[in-house]
Amino acid sequence: MIRRAAILLAILALTIQGIAPARAQTAVDVELVIAVDSSASIDEREFALQLAGIAAAFRDPEVVTAIGSGPRNRVAVMAIFWAESGYPSDTTPWHVLANAADAEAFAGLMAGWPRRVEGGTGIGTAVLNSVKQLEDNAIQGKRRIIDISGDGRETTMREFFITSPQARAMAISRGITVNGLAILNDEPDLDRYYRENVTGGPGSFVMIAREIEDFAEAMRRKLIREFEYRPLLGLL
Repeated sequence: MIRRAAILLAILALTIQGIAPARAQTAVDVELVIAVDSSASIDEREFALQLAGIAAAFRDPEVVTAIGSGPRNRVAVMAIFWAESGYPSDTTPWHVLANAADAEAFAGLMAGWPRRVEGGTGIGTAVLNSVKQLEDNAIQGKRRIIDISGDGRETTMREFFITSPQARAMAISRGITVNGLAILNDEPDLDRYYRENVTGGPGSFVMIAREIEDFAEAMRRKLIREFEYRPLLGLL
């Protein structure tokens, strides 16, 4: 009888393990992937200005306030550095931010991140890799957002990889919003291209930086808009 009870308990334990989540989920208000252009059209100075701009944005008091403004009082962020569609992206780990100290730690990481990828402009693959990061993490966000920043259109693919409209459709089908930060140095109408081919999903938008020197302010305003808690109010 004791042996039978032990076997039943073992079976029950295995059953529970089978239906339980594989890992605990960290609850946040926003999951954000910052996808940074590291393609050949971005020179070393421009790459450094992007990193400095992201770091400055996360140190901004209004951004820090927005980070803690939601019901869960925290967000999760990571960065992907992308370029050629046929090569892997470079990624940071996920970071959960709840206060100024957390934001400063992420800012410091971004400010000193080395450049490890270059090549063509593979926007579609960057979005696809960002979707994978959002789908395969131990975080549960009320909103999931991909930020694509860049200074050019997707380049002609040397081999078949996913295009930006295809990747956008995949993101939208999973409830993910794709926003854009278009740097207009070389292509003055790049914001229109982003709207037509890259961005989409609930509340999506395109922010512009007319020159690379405007990147930091554009990033700051974009992060405030993405992190700020804006509850939906029903009509009476």
